[in-house]
Amino acid sequence: MGQAKDLLLINPWIHDFTAYDFWMKPLGLLDAASLIRRTTPHRLSFIDCLDRFHPGLARPGAGKPDGRGPFPKEEIPKPEAVRGVPRRFSRYGLPVALFEEALARGHRPDAVLVTSAMTYWYPGVQTAIDLVRRRFGAVPVLLGGIYATLCPGHARAESGADLVLPGPAEEVLPAALAGILGGPAAASPGSASPDFLSPPAFDLLRDRTWLPVLTSRGCPRRCSYCASSRLSAGFRQRPVASVLAEIAASRASFGTRHFAFYDDALLAGKRDHAWPLFEGLAAAGPGAAFHAPNGLQLREIDAPTARLMRAAGVRSLYLSLESTDPEVMDERGPKASPADLDRALRALDAAGYHRKDVSVYLMAGLPGQSTAGIRESIGFVRRLGAVPRVAHFSPIPGTAEWDGLVRAGVLAAEADPLLHNKTAFAYLKSGLAPEEIGALLRAPA
Repeated sequence: MGQAKDLLLINPWIHDFTAYDFWMKPLGLLDAASLIRRTTPHRLSFIDCLDRFHPGLARPGAGKPDGRGPFPKEEIPKPEAVRGVPRRFSRYGLPVALFEEALARGHRPDAVLVTSAMTYWYPGVQTAIDLVRRRFGAVPVLLGGIYATLCPGHARAESGADLVLPGPAEEVLPAALAGILGGPAAASPGSASPDFLSPPAFDLLRDRTWLPVLTSRGCPRRCSYCASSRLSAGFRQRPVASVLAEIAASRASFGTRHFAFYDDALLAGKRDHAWPLFEGLAAAGPGAAFHAPNGLQLREIDAPTARLMRAAGVRSLYLSLESTDPEVMDERGPKASPADLDRALRALDAAGYHRKDVSVYLMAGLPGQSTAGIRESIGFVRRLGAVPRVAHFSPIPGTAEWDGLVRAGVLAAEADPLLHNKTAFAYLKSGLAPEEIGALLRAPA
C-alpha cells in the first residue's frame, strides 16, 4: 500500500451575510477520510472551522438538543462584489486564532485536503488555504467539494489550491493522492459499486449528538434551479441493510440520538427503499429521532408512508412545494401541486403528526416570480395549518435558471461566485429584497 503519509483535512469557514447550523456536517470530507483509511496507510488529522463545540469558544455547543444552533461569528469587511448589499458580512465558525493554534499543534503534513460547500463561500476556502501556506509553506493543497465541482475554473484561479478535484471523491481522489504523494493509485470501489459509500469517518468529529445519513446520491428529477445532477450523475440508492447498519453503529459507538437525512430524493422508489428503511428503523426500537431537512416529495407521501415514518421516529418534516403559482412552476417541472400538499397533510394527520410541526418549503426570487404569487403561496400553506419556510433563490452555474439569467444579461457567465449568494442576488439582481419576503411572512394569516 506504500509508505504512510500525514494528511491534514480542513472544513473551512463560511463567509456570508447569514448562516445557521441547520444540521450541517462536512459529509463529503468525512467520506473522503473513510476512503483514504480503507485504501491507504495514511494518517489523518482534521480541523473543522465550523466546530460549534470547540472548548475554546465562549459558549461551546450552544443550540437546540437536536444539534441545530448558531455559529460563532465575526464581522469582516464586505468583498467588493457585494459591497452594495445593505447587510453585515461575517466569518462564521472558529476564531482565526483557534485555527492557527490547531495548525501550530500539528507537525507539517505531507498534503492538505480542503473541502468546499456553497460556491459563494469560497472566501472562507481562500482564508484557510492562505493560513496553511503561512504556516507550512509549499505543502500540496487539494480542494474538492461543491465549489470545486461547480466552479472548477474559478477555484483553480482563485482558491490557492495546487489541485482542484471536481466530482465524487471515490472517482478522483485516489489518483490525485498518488500523483501528489507518489506510489500507485489505491483501488477504489467507485461510485458504480452496489454500496458506493462506506461509513463516514464520524470519529473525527468532536460532537456526534447528531449525524448525517445519506441513503442515495443524486435525484431522478431535473428541476431548473437545482444542481443535484451536476454534483452526482444519475440517481443511485444504497442497500437498505447497509444504511441500517451504519445508523446502528453510530448509536452504539457514539450514543448518537439524532440523524438528518441528506438525500435529495429520500422517498423515490419508496416501496423498495424508504419503506424497508423505515421498517428497519422502527424495528431497532426507540431512542433515535430522524430529520428530513432537504425536503420530502409530496407526491410520495401517502397513508402507508406516513405511518412508517411515524413508527421510524421521523420527527422533523420539511415538505417541498416551491409555489402554488402555475405560471411560475409549470415550465419548471413542478415537484408537486397544491392538491398534493393537501393530500400529504391528510395522510400525516392520520399517522399522528401535527400540522403546526410540519414545514413547507416555498421558493422566493425565481426569475419571473411576483410578490403576489409568493404571498398566495404563503397564505395557502397557512390556510392548511402548516408552516411556510421560504427558501430564497440562488443562481447556480449549470442549471437552466442560470443559463436563462446569462442569456438575459442579468449575470455574466464568469460572474464572481459571490453573486450566486441568495442575499446578494436578491438585493442586487432580482429586485425582490428579503425584507419584502419577511413582511409577507409576518403578515397576519
